[in-house]
Amino acid sequence: MKPLVVLDVVGLTPRLLEHMPSLRAVAEQGFQAPLGTVLPAVTCTVQSTFLTGATPAGHGIVGNGWYFRELGEVLLWRQHNALVGGEKLWQAARRRQPGYTVANICWWYAMGADVNWTVTPRPIYYADGRKEADCYTDPPELHDDLTSALGTFPLFTYWGPGAGLPSSRWICRAAQRVMAAHQPDLTLVYVPHLDYDLQRFGPSAPQAATAAAAVDEVLAPLLAAAAARDATVVVLSEYGITDVSTPVDVNRALRAEGLLRVYRQDGMEYLDPWTSRAFAVADHQVAHVYVRDPGDVPAVAKRCAELPGVAEVLDETGKAAHGLDHPRSGELVLVAEPDAWFTYYYWLDDTAAPDFARLVDIHRKPGYDPAELFFDPAAPAAAKRRAAVALMRKKAGLRYLMNVVGLDAGARAVRGSHGRLPADPADAPVLLCSDPSAERSGLAATEVKDFLLELATRTG
Repeated sequence: MKPLVVLDVVGLTPRLLEHMPSLRAVAEQGFQAPLGTVLPAVTCTVQSTFLTGATPAGHGIVGNGWYFRELGEVLLWRQHNALVGGEKLWQAARRRQPGYTVANICWWYAMGADVNWTVTPRPIYYADGRKEADCYTDPPELHDDLTSALGTFPLFTYWGPGAGLPSSRWICRAAQRVMAAHQPDLTLVYVPHLDYDLQRFGPSAPQAATAAAAVDEVLAPLLAAAAARDATVVVLSEYGITDVSTPVDVNRALRAEGLLRVYRQDGMEYLDPWTSRAFAVADHQVAHVYVRDPGDVPAVAKRCAELPGVAEVLDETGKAAHGLDHPRSGELVLVAEPDAWFTYYYWLDDTAAPDFARLVDIHRKPGYDPAELFFDPAAPAAAKRRAAVALMRKKAGLRYLMNVVGLDAGARAVRGSHGRLPADPADAPVLLCSDPSAERSGLAATEVKDFLLELATRTG
């Protein structure tokens, strides 16, 4: 049985592949095929579809986060694998091949997954409020093995204004080390680098080609290590990033209609999901709108459809057509126009914004915030000075706030987004495979599990 290495190179498209000779060599050895995605075309949803073969209606991952009605809270970027419904790829493989071994190197929903080796980003949250870079591993001893050899996981290059190549390099080296030491039958590797400059500058900017070439160089040793094991390599992507210029403030519009409510503490406004009649969980180019009273749904749908930048408002029928009819979904789902994306902003005056709005804080914001990729564009030099002071306080063991994120200026700076279904095949996801005998003319995201299962359990 040949080992299988599956690389999720986020944002990889045929257009970017032109700048990536190491990845092109995989296709030249085997084949390249168009890869369908699902709505919303975001990381947690698409990865869950790849691994279960189900749509969001089946596995339940309706976005990178959603409103947990049973808790009354909006939560993004959860990590427990139990949130993902359906049979996973490795569970199906073990039915065919008992004892099949799996390493998950930074694919999402890693914690608690019944795999053999797990590595995933996980900060240390100290009791005094400090946050330090680190990772979680299972088994626990893998942590010290990796960090002693590779250094601490570079969390602050995994997301935020400093996001860049070091995190993807560390992940690829960790995968090589796990492969060499443990020889897993299946190795899943998540490589995030293309996400950063393509959102900052857009896929049409020269920075996109530079990022593609840089991550291709980082991937080369991992591909060589896979070849040395005679492993089958599959490279896929969840989505393609497209050029955008228009942020859509759906929550501000709902607040102006008296549908969204806030509560105030210490002069700051917080989204009040318990008393709001309607609010949106923004997730790139898709937003789930949660409407408390079914009688309000038609009026909320009408108001959302009138917003510039909104292309579609999906009701129950529309959600079902896209496989999004799951209880975790909003009563309505909004899809942005091709050059637009949704902010989570709900305050009407920046002086009333909560303090976390100016921080890189993916767990407290009730929606996705790509402005976290920038030092405040309205005053980048001042933001960098604040960061330097905060870093000194951190090193001295003092409390600090890394308040470097811009608000509306940050939103206006964003030039790339994703989440819609792609319109141009050149900017759509792509699949590469080193095994020519497995060639397909194209695959839907829901077909990836069975495709990988066939490769994983071949005996000849």
